[in-house]
Amino acid sequence: MCGRYASTKDPALLAAEFDAVDGTGDEAPGADYNVAPTKHVMAVVERKPEDEELERSIRVMRWGLVPHWAKDLSGAAKMINARAETVLTKPAYKQSAIKRRCIIPAAGWYEWQPAEGRKQPYFMTLGDDTSLAMAGLWSVWWKDDVPTVTCAVLTTESMGALTEVHNRMPLLLPQDRWSAWLDPTSLDPSELLTPDLSIVEALELRPVSTDVNSVKNNNASLIERAELP
Repeated sequence: MCGRYASTKDPALLAAEFDAVDGTGDEAPGADYNVAPTKHVMAVVERKPEDEELERSIRVMRWGLVPHWAKDLSGAAKMINARAETVLTKPAYKQSAIKRRCIIPAAGWYEWQPAEGRKQPYFMTLGDDTSLAMAGLWSVWWKDDVPTVTCAVLTTESMGALTEVHNRMPLLLPQDRWSAWLDPTSLDPSELLTPDLSIVEALELRPVSTDVNSVKNNNASLIERAELP
């Protein structure tokens, strides 16, 4: 699964990197080195307003997908991930997978490898200031005519060296899949749900401090390499 990640760029930088416009207004969260479930995050979407051209933009969403038919937001923390293998059949995710896909940019994500008497956190990153494009889904939940836009990260079985840390990983999209994944007129993403090995092979699996275990800790030192005990 992907339960924590780092988002360190401002919306202007993300807009340039993903060839998008900044649609965050004054809602953009600041740099976050310990993004946790239900926090507000930035995502890339493509929409076509009526009588207008298709536009790619950076938007703010709440991490933890809430289907439009949910009674409340209480289940969001359990809906931060959607399995790529079943996303087109699970009722909570199916319509979003067909019509409302997004990219959730990340500097990297964290996983914990079991070790003797403890779990060692690792930070998976490209390590060169290039954002990872995690495949995501989004939905809109309404209450009293006020919308809450929520999202989830797609996960798949780990590949390569990642299997030594955890059995699941985010579905990472290479740049040549961005347009197809974001295209709201394309209603069958099944061919895009296979992980790309080249991205996985380029990742750095960086051991980091156990300070990341607490969501109260949030600073750049969390993503720095730590010596293994």
